[in-house]
Amino acid sequence: MVVLMDGKALAEEIKGELRRRVEGLRERGITPTLATLLVGDHPASRTYVEGKRRDCAEVGISFRLHHFPASVEEGELRELIRRLNEEEGVHGIFLQLPVPPHLDPRRLVEEISPGKDVDGLHPYNVGRLWKGQYDPERSLLPCTPRGILKLLDRYGVEVGGRLVVIINRSDLVGKPLAKLLLDRDASVLLCHSRTRNLEGRTREAEVVVSAVGRRPSFVLTGEMIREGAVVVDVGMNYVGGRLMGDADFEGVSRKASHLTPVPGGVGPMTRAMLLYNTLLACEGGGE
Repeated sequence: MVVLMDGKALAEEIKGELRRRVEGLRERGITPTLATLLVGDHPASRTYVEGKRRDCAEVGISFRLHHFPASVEEGELRELIRRLNEEEGVHGIFLQLPVPPHLDPRRLVEEISPGKDVDGLHPYNVGRLWKGQYDPERSLLPCTPRGILKLLDRYGVEVGGRLVVIINRSDLVGKPLAKLLLDRDASVLLCHSRTRNLEGRTREAEVVVSAVGRRPSFVLTGEMIREGAVVVDVGMNYVGGRLMGDADFEGVSRKASHLTPVPGGVGPMTRAMLLYNTLLACEGGGE
């Protein structure tokens, strides 16, 4: 039978440990603080931010929301980020994406101090990752890839020497995950919408990571994976008001050895890793 990799349970364990670390910091007069920038009133973004507020409250991290109308000028946001960079009581800065089209998210992220970049997207932190000049436990790394690795570790999934196919080439998931897996001696193939013979690639893989999120136009079926493959489903699709992953759960679970459910798999781990990164930034600047 397939082993379901329970990200919700692991995330709760991690939050328990983070709660103890926060209590230790508070005893020393330090309150870990996460500042979040939200632009506009996109319903999904508001839901995500409210979830982050609840997560912070669970472990004792102070949450500060800076909410701007969709018409805000980029200069105003950059000025706020500069002030937050200089404020000693703010340890992490998070920009909720996407932002309206007139704003350049890359320039806004570049404004964030690398030591407060809890999303791991600043060019300095990205450069350290790709140069191999990072600590897997102490550096600020993108939250979803970090959460995936912790899930694989918990369930004893070794990637060294194995072929991993990632269906995603974004800066948030595919690219950083590929580098982290390469550093664990995996053979990694990044696939995307222009990849030819995608099914042939995924059937060769011992580990498949799918982060497409375009259901029903893309579904990872049981026919697309080999017997005994490990499947990490990062997809988020709302179909008929129901959250679903990229994988056809019934078909994939009949062939996979391990599978992350949606919901309850990678999503809770991503949220927990944002808290983890905020604590790293508070304790030592994410170095």
